[in-house]
Amino acid sequence: MKDKIWEKFKEDNVDLWVFAYGSLLWNPGFEVLESIPSVLPGYHRSFCMWSVHYRGTSENPGLVLALEKRNGEHCRGLALRCKREDKLKVLTYLRARELISYAYIEGTDKVRFDDGRETTSLLYVVNTRHPQYAGQLSLEKQAEIISQAKGLVGLNSDYLKKTVDRLEQLGLVDASLVTLNQMVINHLGQTEG
Repeated sequence: MKDKIWEKFKEDNVDLWVFAYGSLLWNPGFEVLESIPSVLPGYHRSFCMWSVHYRGTSENPGLVLALEKRNGEHCRGLALRCKREDKLKVLTYLRARELISYAYIEGTDKVRFDDGRETTSLLYVVNTRHPQYAGQLSLEKQAEIISQAKGLVGLNSDYLKKTVDRLEQLGLVDASLVTLNQMVINHLGQTEG
């Protein structure tokens, strides 16, 4: 089978850009040559995917961020560029990380840098037909789940906090994630008290 994604990036003079909106912001897992604040039009970032590996388990799933296609909306994040000689290695790494259960769909779309330039970027979008799609949960329900879940790489609450902190460092504050983080902190305080 022909690899359509690799076909877009394989030429020596073509850069591989990856759109980071969640854990890739603070843990890309590959050497980033360039990082540019960007907007991905037509998508929305939310905790709409059950995590049964990294931030939860099958018995006690957590939630992770995912992109959903939504007309009229946009997602702020970072476009990350790897070294050209590392493109295949980075793509292979990202597939192992992001496609562990195929709850994400790998694709490409146009990303607009803050300086107005555009590029085609690799991105991972939630598969709304996959059993790990959590749909539109209320913030209260998200906070309850995130405050209780833990997976192979750690606490679900740490994932949220690291994402909020990194977005704030970049000046890309996401008000709904800030609110959710405070709700999780409140939940955690109640369980400790």
